Amino acid sequence: MSASTSTSSGRSPYVRLLDRAMRLLGMRDHSEQELRRKLAAPSPVRRGNAEEPADPQDIERVVTLCLENHWLDDARFAQRYVESRARKGYGPQRIAQELHQKGITRDGASQALAECEVDWESLAREQAQRRFGEPLPKSYPEKAKVQRFLLQRGFYMEDIQAVYRNFSD
Repeated sequence: MSASTSTSSGRSPYVRLLDRAMRLLGMRDHSEQELRRKLAAPSPVRRGNAEEPADPQDIERVVTLCLENHWLDDARFAQRYVESRARKGYGPQRIAQELHQKGITRDGASQALAECEVDWESLAREQAQRRFGEPLPKSYPEKAKVQRFLLQRGFYMEDIQAVYRNFSD
């Protein structure tokens, strides 16, 4: 155990940062902003030693290397993120907002949402039926609950209205 400790402390900060980036990207895709933020944060592994903050030049070199090798790709990240969040029942508005928080531009988020093959109307209907049961409520106060639920999940009003418009009695 002491041999691995001495070898890890003997590595340069750039190599440790690159190793950390590879571990992060090996687990899942990240946006460029997410990766930069995680690399700049102190390493959670080294609790005993107070680790000095990462050098911004080293972070830039690591991110550049990842971009050049296509290990880091905001478009791919956005596409996979949209697919993942849609599978969990979230709507396009919420997904676009989350992508923006992760550093994806509006155009990048819009493109990822346009390229995905999700039928937002049917997804909204599935979420409403999962939450409120079949058949969906018909009274106004209950319909308002369904609408609020779907709005919180990030669906557009048109998709929510389509849930009831295309609803067969």
